[in-house]
Amino acid sequence: MTSAPLPGPGLPQDSAYHDEVVRICRDLIRIDTSNHGGNVSRGEPEAAEYCAALMRDAGMEPRVFESAPGRASVVGRVAGWDRQAPALVLHGHLDVVPAEASEWSVDPFAAELRDGMIWGRGAVDMKGMDAMILTVLGELHRSGRRPRRDLVVAFFADEEAGGVYGARWLVDHHPELFAGATEAVSEVGGFSTEIRGQRAYLLQTAEKGLAWLNLTASGAPGHGSGVHPDNAVTRLSGAVHRIGHHEWPLQYTKTTRALLEQVAEICGVEFDETDPTAQLDALGTAARFVGSTLRNSSNPTGLTAGYKHNVIPGRAEATLDVRFLPGQEEEVMDVLRELAGDGVDFAHEHRDISLEVPFSGDLVDLMVRCIQAEDPGAPVLPFMMSGGTDNKSLSRLGIAGYGFAPLQLPADLDFTGLFHGIDERVPVQSLVFGCRVLARMLEPR
Repeated sequence: MTSAPLPGPGLPQDSAYHDEVVRICRDLIRIDTSNHGGNVSRGEPEAAEYCAALMRDAGMEPRVFESAPGRASVVGRVAGWDRQAPALVLHGHLDVVPAEASEWSVDPFAAELRDGMIWGRGAVDMKGMDAMILTVLGELHRSGRRPRRDLVVAFFADEEAGGVYGARWLVDHHPELFAGATEAVSEVGGFSTEIRGQRAYLLQTAEKGLAWLNLTASGAPGHGSGVHPDNAVTRLSGAVHRIGHHEWPLQYTKTTRALLEQVAEICGVEFDETDPTAQLDALGTAARFVGSTLRNSSNPTGLTAGYKHNVIPGRAEATLDVRFLPGQEEEVMDVLRELAGDGVDFAHEHRDISLEVPFSGDLVDLMVRCIQAEDPGAPVLPFMMSGGTDNKSLSRLGIAGYGFAPLQLPADLDFTGLFHGIDERVPVQSLVFGCRVLARMLEPR
């Protein structure tokens, strides 16, 4: 990848970003937008209206969309100066996973500023990035500058439960909002990690697919004291045991192979595809994300059966969280059915596609240059995430999605452990760094 510096875009000093990004991030965290799944949520309309007000201040005419009572997203558009360039979707999500206050050392929705960090649910996933987007767009508008490309700016509901009431609903019901867009930028990628003392940045170019499955076994109900070979609980337990203990083989996609080969090169060793342990160890805490993308996975997450000790039920149920590599969904489902055996039925509670986009092209080159303009010489590497983002929904419109929420992080911060974790927090200076990088990426003039 090229490391040529960008032409100076006349970026403001850090002070122009600092106070604003801190204020917006803290304000958003204080709006409790906990998403419990199954259309049980809170706070999204208030958060959408908050973002809409800032978008209006930045010269946009945003629209708030309510897919169901209490489920709100907001979308606006900024005209670019290059009328020949395709539009870019710049998006975040408003909802967060729930937080159990008794487990935290701070109130998870108070947005405390402590030790140079903003603490609270959503600080990294992803109200920090939302704040960076709003801060940069506000500063551009106040300075009278415009981005090169048209920007579709969206803050979606329901990302933490698959986007059914957010991005997926908008793609299905209002695809015109994204007219002319070819690429999208959103959460997770762009953060730094240490590889043998060398700071490097991980740019997300792929996502595993997901299938949340309900398994059901049927049998003959009866008295618990009898001999009973046709037992739904036994049948399901065997299936869950076999699935949960199945060892999926290592499999590399273009993204994961490129990442580990480049990590090996930084470390000065040959990459051994039969054993990536050395490369994972070199990635430090980022190995938590990367390690789970080297194979498919199938984790049992729940069991339900019976209602009395001496009654054999006629039905037993389990839930399964399956994450599959790009192009592997059918193969994974075939293996799961074989492992489950006869008499166990599968039904999808929720499914979504896998993604893999090229680590090449004008936008990728630009993101790399923007990082390296702020951190000269730092390698930028592709990676796959084991979870999912709203880029999955946008891909149905032919929009190629990248994870790029740029953050230069302290080497001793377990950043990947903060996603959905206790005491979630983000360094203020990391947000300021991200504002500078995003401002460059928008190529304003």
